[in-house]
Amino acid sequence: MQVITDLLPVILFFIAYKKAGIFVATATAIISTLVLMLLLWIKRGKIDKMLMINGAVITVLGGITLLLHDKTYIMWKPTVIYWIGALALLFSRYAFQHNLIERMLGKVMAPPAGIWDKLNLCWIAFLAGLGILNLYVAFHFDENTWVNFKLFGTTSLMFVFIIAQVVLLKDYWIEQQTPSA
Repeated sequence: MQVITDLLPVILFFIAYKKAGIFVATATAIISTLVLMLLLWIKRGKIDKMLMINGAVITVLGGITLLLHDKTYIMWKPTVIYWIGALALLFSRYAFQHNLIERMLGKVMAPPAGIWDKLNLCWIAFLAGLGILNLYVAFHFDENTWVNFKLFGTTSLMFVFIIAQVVLLKDYWIEQQTPSA
């Protein structure tokens, strides 16, 4: 369910882009993200931090895109989000001595301590690299290629990265006890 809610604004952006262009797609992404945030607030009484950050970035960069009628700003949005994620992992670990990857996965994995730091660094490098790759595609290829990359390319890269981690870390997964009937 979380994956669907995370991807919904991106999918709506893609559909709007194919039907009406980058500026209608940008407005669609802003509106769908804000509506999603509102619905989650009504249903759960809270909004995930990453969705709040994403909502702020899409509203600001998307708003500038629409105001100036310049697609450059919306093309920076994925990079800004990836780099915020990388910086959050970096600062959390080295400024505050908290490994966010360990906090997120500590209940389902039990690797040796050094593995958590390596995993954290892998995520930092991956997110930083995705940000750079987004900029490369955005400014070296046509707009349509960037939009396709934004939906299919980054989603596929993220999927492959996560699957690779699952496979490499399979020995450290904690088996969940299921109650017997």
